Amino acid sequence: MPAQARRIALPRAARIGIATAVTGVSFALPLITAVSAQAHTAPAAPVAQAAAPAAQAAQESYRVVSGDTLSKIADAKNVEGGWHALFEQNRSVVGANPDLIFPGQQLALPGHAAAPSADAAPAKPAAPAKPTAPAKPAAPATQAAAPQAQVQVKTEAAKPSAQLQTQVQVAAPAPVVTATPVAAATSGFVAPLANPKLGTAYGVAGSMWASGHHTGQDFVASTGTPLRAVANGVVVKAGNGGAYGNEVEIKLADGHYAEYAHLSSIGVKIGQTVTVGQQIGLSGATGNVTGPHLHFEIRNGSEYGSDINPVTYLRAHGVAL
Repeated sequence: MPAQARRIALPRAARIGIATAVTGVSFALPLITAVSAQAHTAPAAPVAQAAAPAAQAAQESYRVVSGDTLSKIADAKNVEGGWHALFEQNRSVVGANPDLIFPGQQLALPGHAAAPSADAAPAKPAAPAKPTAPAKPAAPATQAAAPQAQVQVKTEAAKPSAQLQTQVQVAAPAPVVTATPVAAATSGFVAPLANPKLGTAYGVAGSMWASGHHTGQDFVASTGTPLRAVANGVVVKAGNGGAYGNEVEIKLADGHYAEYAHLSSIGVKIGQTVTVGQQIGLSGATGNVTGPHLHFEIRNGSEYGSDINPVTYLRAHGVAL
């Protein structure tokens, strides 16, 4: 007699339990697939967020050193708008006179982006952007790749800014060096500036001078021309001198005093020892002037009225004028 399948009669409660378990499994499978797809695509969000700090621009600042002018700083830092923009950005620091800046002043540089920080630099978008293929159609995968391309463009754009700042930081502290000390080797004296061109002479009479005559020798010099010590000495004045504008006075080794007037920038301090040819400031047009130049005096004493002919004095010490 052939074998026949025996139908096993189960209680109704057991049949309902089995049906419920099968339905639960079929419902749970799509849910697990969706959760797995989200887990693979989740790292894309932090990638875009990590690129934000690298793209943010922080304003760069610069500390003034001896010999600086706004024009030189603007050129060295490639400031958009030149020294005019630099001056407008720092009026509260510089004051009303753009020719008058001092070593140690902190200037803000407009339009510059700071180099990315050490924390932001390692953020490379390519590494976390390799999730396993999700169980979704190809279209969402293409959309998820778009933020990676944008992040990479931002990171590459930040690299020239970092290179530029590195170059500037290396070049900025370099002091201005003049070639005049070589000429001082034989006489111990040099002219107060390179390639001197005489202006208004000493002793010229006129009512515009309190003493009735010109107490010094003018040298033709545009604003920002480096000025130098004519001989070894000690700085006895360095600051604002009223009609003389920004002035520097050096007591020379032979007891005479060398006076420099109308400077745009002062590069030395009172009590500082200077050597022949050392840069002591930059020419300008501060004080009672009609234009930029250097007013230079040689005095028997430190105060006004003890002047002698500076050209005669320098020539007597071997300086060709």
